[in-house]
Amino acid sequence: MPTGVLINALSIAGGGVLGAIVGHRLNSDFKEKLQMIFGVCSMTMGVSAIALMKNMPAVVFSMIMGTAIGLAIHLEAWINRAGVGMQKVIARVIPANHTSVPQEEFMATLLTVIVLFCSSGTGIYGSIVAGMSGDHSILIAKSILDLFTAMIFACTLGMVVALIAVPQFFIFLLLFLCAGLIYPLTTPEMIDDFKACGGVLMLATGFRMIKVKMFPTADMIPAMIIVMPVSYLWASYVLPLVS
Repeated sequence: MPTGVLINALSIAGGGVLGAIVGHRLNSDFKEKLQMIFGVCSMTMGVSAIALMKNMPAVVFSMIMGTAIGLAIHLEAWINRAGVGMQKVIARVIPANHTSVPQEEFMATLLTVIVLFCSSGTGIYGSIVAGMSGDHSILIAKSILDLFTAMIFACTLGMVVALIAVPQFFIFLLLFLCAGLIYPLTTPEMIDDFKACGGVLMLATGFRMIKVKMFPTADMIPAMIIVMPVSYLWASYVLPLVS
């Protein structure tokens, strides 16, 4: 059962509703400092996942090659285009004039939120791990962060933030179901290296959230696709030659 996926979607919906109701009571300094804590928590989750790594050369190679692939195909631009399409649908349900924010700023912020919730490295990684091993802890921890993140964005955008939970649920559910098909083909070492690769993405996401460095986290996503095959090839063929 996709427990973690469901909890994550409900956290976004709940945070969006709560933020729209009580958002006017929170000052900007409070929101900014809380966002910094979100970033540190994401980095903590990333470090704990990286500690599971079994084949460092395979993970490092996958991160470099995967990011190069993402940059070459302009993956972040494609994700942004998908976000624009979702933005238009959501804006029809709850138009921008339902908030005090200018329409141009409303649309730009809404696009940011859609991309953040629907294509985050942590969410993709957590959904796949949950589907492969039944471990929902990553998605549950992410849900705690998303609850407050959605609440803060809803202070500005209003109830529209809660609707983003719908497409996010279906995207993560698809990843969850596909991961269940992949799991029988994997080994424990491959899964640990996959988790470590996801940990690097969570660490980079944390740096983005605290605005230290804007890592291309969307372009890094292909690394999570190639890391398990690379881990298998390294352990089966390369490692025996160099040992």
